[in-house]
Amino acid sequence: MEIKYLCTPMEIIRNIDKRETAPLCAATIGMFDGVHAGHRQVIKHLISEAKTSHLPAMVITFDRHPRQLFDPSFCPQLLTSLQEKAHEMEQLGVDYLTVLPFTKEIASLSARDFMAQILKERLNVGLLLVGYDNRFGHGRTEGYDDYKCYGDELGMKVYRGIELAFKEYQFPVCSSSIRRLLADEGDVETAATMLQRPYTLTGKVITGEHIGHQLGFPTANLLPTDSNKLIPASGVYAVWVGIGTSRRLLPAMMNIGTRPTFDGRSRTLEVNIFDFEGDLYGQTLSIAFISRIRGERKFESPEALTAQLKEDQAQIKSLLL
Repeated sequence: MEIKYLCTPMEIIRNIDKRETAPLCAATIGMFDGVHAGHRQVIKHLISEAKTSHLPAMVITFDRHPRQLFDPSFCPQLLTSLQEKAHEMEQLGVDYLTVLPFTKEIASLSARDFMAQILKERLNVGLLLVGYDNRFGHGRTEGYDDYKCYGDELGMKVYRGIELAFKEYQFPVCSSSIRRLLADEGDVETAATMLQRPYTLTGKVITGEHIGHQLGFPTANLLPTDSNKLIPASGVYAVWVGIGTSRRLLPAMMNIGTRPTFDGRSRTLEVNIFDFEGDLYGQTLSIAFISRIRGERKFESPEALTAQLKEDQAQIKSLLL
């Protein structure tokens, strides 16, 4: 399997103070964690409005979860790193991705001041698309009618995104729903339909205890490159693995858990790449989750675990190959 990328140029803006000659643009704002089906509908709507108005399309997001400003110990369990978010935005055809530093100064701005000082003065937003139920500004107490009024005062056209309707899903398509699916159930398949792509996790290969090698299933132990990224529920998964910058994906079996058969205590992420030979230590692996085969459980002996791993491998190969 090979990853294919669209080559659409997109400028990433990190310092709005240096944008002295910003072109007039159409924009929308939000965290867009996951860039899921709902987000994609908003962004496609933005691009459509931008083209109609002959303006470039800009997505405005933040460098961190707002709660981290007031609680540095908070781990947001993100669905996408900033790099992944930027890649998805670029594929969708966004012209500019502005990453605002979420500071106390920005957090204290009212919706009107944010629209005037940041959107109008710094980013030259001439058209603002507001998500159907999205709110911004200090306290998030104002809504679309307020934004529309402020836009009229500032000479900014403000539109409301259409209501998200996905009848094929049993519950709302939102980042929190996807997080619950992944963290509580390991339901990577339903999550993938909402994300419109497999959930991915990137990590660096570190030294492990070599238990997998002793069982005949050598594994690469991963340390996630982004500590804020969500790790799916414990269990065995069918995955595709990318090594380094290679676009080629390799079939593999991944285990997430504490290795209860060996009385393990810490949670580990181990991946067995089928028929792979070579040294992976220090390499960065990208994991695309396809299906959860089973949950984690304790076996009576290493031999019983090995027998189960052989069954898991056969099941995964039939699924991926």
